Amino acid sequence: MSASKSGTKVAGEQAASTDQATKPARRRLAGAGRVATVVLLTVAVFAALVLILVPKATGSQTYSVLTNSMAPKYSPGTFLVVKPAAFSELKYGDIVTFQLESGKPAVETHRIVGFGATQTGERTLITKGDNNDINDANPVRELQVKGKLFYAVPLVGYAANALGNADRGLWVTAGAAGLIGYGLLLIVRHIRSRRLESGEAA
Repeated sequence: MSASKSGTKVAGEQAASTDQATKPARRRLAGAGRVATVVLLTVAVFAALVLILVPKATGSQTYSVLTNSMAPKYSPGTFLVVKPAAFSELKYGDIVTFQLESGKPAVETHRIVGFGATQTGERTLITKGDNNDINDANPVRELQVKGKLFYAVPLVGYAANALGNADRGLWVTAGAAGLIGYGLLLIVRHIRSRRLESGEAA
């Protein structure tokens, strides 16, 4: 009996020693997990704000760059958020999105490099792509302007291009739901992790 108790005691001490030895590693792993959770949650919240919530709140429209005319700063795949702007407030150097032909869906996003006027005195914009050698062939009238560039996000436009303009609204809604859901999932996992650590410490 004495030998059996002694063996059990030694085994228990060894298990306790092993547990103590692995605790620092588990804590480091848990710490790394917390950092990763915070980073991913921050990215998810930032993406939701920049790509979805801010455009919706400001009444902006979103577009994707398809050509190299505004490269290198606005290369193909750049996601553009274009905010409504009064035509009278547009100034030299502003980047505007405008219809190539009034009333038609095709648009271009170029920089204002000058101003002109029609024969009737209507003010027009002279535009040019940063990567183009010459100005755009046709002046831009007020009714063609969709808005002024608010901000741009590189590469994100590729996803929008893949979905197509017809699915843009669905993409925005699904993206918002997905990012918010992912953020909530990360929060729940973080809370569970903290509870498990508290239980182990006790």
